[in-house]
Amino acid sequence: MALTKEVHYFDDETINWSAPDRGRLKSQFDWSAIDVIRGEATPIYVYWPDALARIAAYNATAKLIIGIRHPTYRAFSHWRMETERGLESLSFEKAVGPEGRRRVQHAPRGAHRVFSYVERSLYSEQIATMLDLFPREQVYFFRTDQLWREHERIISDVQDFLRVTKCINHGRRYVVPVDTRAAAHILPAQTRARLDGLFAEDIQKTAALTKLDLSDWMNQSYEEAIGL
Repeated sequence: MALTKEVHYFDDETINWSAPDRGRLKSQFDWSAIDVIRGEATPIYVYWPDALARIAAYNATAKLIIGIRHPTYRAFSHWRMETERGLESLSFEKAVGPEGRRRVQHAPRGAHRVFSYVERSLYSEQIATMLDLFPREQVYFFRTDQLWREHERIISDVQDFLRVTKCINHGRRYVVPVDTRAAAHILPAQTRARLDGLFAEDIQKTAALTKLDLSDWMNQSYEEAIGL
């Protein structure tokens, strides 16, 4: 894997994408290793305009591993991270409401790195774009809550997908860009219900595209075990 968890290469708008310099990307890897598969993990690539197309142009045979999280919990976790960073001053309710979402609508190309709590949780359009660029057999989808609960099974499935020798590490290390354990952690019930309703149709579309069973996400009684 890359030296940095989130390289942020394919979403870098300072690069001349008509003739991109690959130096920064290549510097992230140990090229003395032979007979290995190399990869990196930058979640925003799925959402950021043109990032997936740039990956396809770089390597059309790339394999993509996509973890999806319950959209309301993902939005809340995202808000907690930006609040902890000091980049968000609105409450979660306001940040995912009309006031907060206008910041995304008015951003260039309708995409915002910080305030896209709702938009990044609307997975189906992002996944449809991905599957237009990459054959379905090059994409592995999994639920992040199942990775947490069924760690060994998901890791085994990923290794089968990559066609590498099985090696299950029984230890876990949850690597996050910002430690939000000290941030607000109670998801407001009314906002949860409103977002669950907003995301309901998209969850169904996402399930159809990914072939994952997301039916429990449609239930207000669903609770995520990850807690981060």
